[in-house]
Formats: sequence, C-alpha cells, structure tokens
Amino acid sequence: MTALDHTTVQWRRVSAKYIWSELLGAFFWALVALAGVIVLLVIPDVSNWIALAPGAILLLILISIPFEWRRVRAIGYQLRQDDLVFRRGLFWSRMVAIPYGRLQLVDIQRGPVTRIFGLSSLKVVTAAAITNVTIPGLDWRDAEKLRDDLVALAETRRAGL
Repeated sequence: MTALDHTTVQWRRVSAKYIWSELLGAFFWALVALAGVIVLLVIPDVSNWIALAPGAILLLILISIPFEWRRVRAIGYQLRQDDLVFRRGLFWSRMVAIPYGRLQLVDIQRGPVTRIFGLSSLKVVTAAAITNVTIPGLDWRDAEKLRDDLVALAETRRAGL
C-alpha cells in the first residue's frame, strides 16, 4: 500500500449508541441553562439582561443538537500497518496519525452516562502531548480489545527500535 492509497483500509466508526449519550448530555445542559434563565427572571431587583447569558447558552445548545448525529458520524479511526489514524470534527476537523512505536499509555475511561449505554473512551498517550487522542463512544468490549491490540502492537514496534 502506498502512502496515498487509503482505499484498502476501512474507517471504523464509534458506536451508534454514542449519539444518545451525547444527546442526553446536551439535554442535561439545556435544562441547567433553562433553570438559570428562569431563576434570573424570577429574582426581584435583578435586571432581565443578566438572563441573556444562560439564554444564549441554551440557544447554542438547542442549535447544536441537530448537528450531534453528523458530529458523531465524523469520528473514526483506522488501524494501519504502522500507525493508528484518528479523525473527528465537522467544521474544525482533526486527523492524527500515531505510530505504534510511540505509544506510551493506552487507557480506557468510562463516565457515568457512557456506562449507562455500555460505552467507553479509549485514550492514547504519546510523549508529544499534541498527538494524544481520545476515541469516544466505543463499545466497552471493543475498547478493551482495541487497547490490548494497541499495547501488543506498541510492544512489537518498540522492540524493533
């Protein structure tokens, strides 16, 4: 495979359940912002202009909700012969290639909301902080298998240095 031939390697996507986790989080923060607006409007002797801040946050959250599905679908990774490639982002996209021999730590993280959906995030750490990557929304079994595979690949690549 040449450096420009990416057709033989498939992009792996995060779990479809991850969208529900993200929507639940957006719904929670929308409720918090709405409560802030209501509280600031009800308190006497407080200018109604102050309620604009949580109101603006609420509006931004509501505008972002339709984009959540596309944002989650834009997250993907590839396990290539010599490196892990990770991509994410709709408007500001990021693509990082991490050589297996440079991996220092592969960590699985599970938050309370993602645990409800049986999901995990896989954090890949290298010496260069800018190349650190977190792959969110992986099924917990897939995250554990990917962690084990990456650790094994890193060990074989470091042995050859």
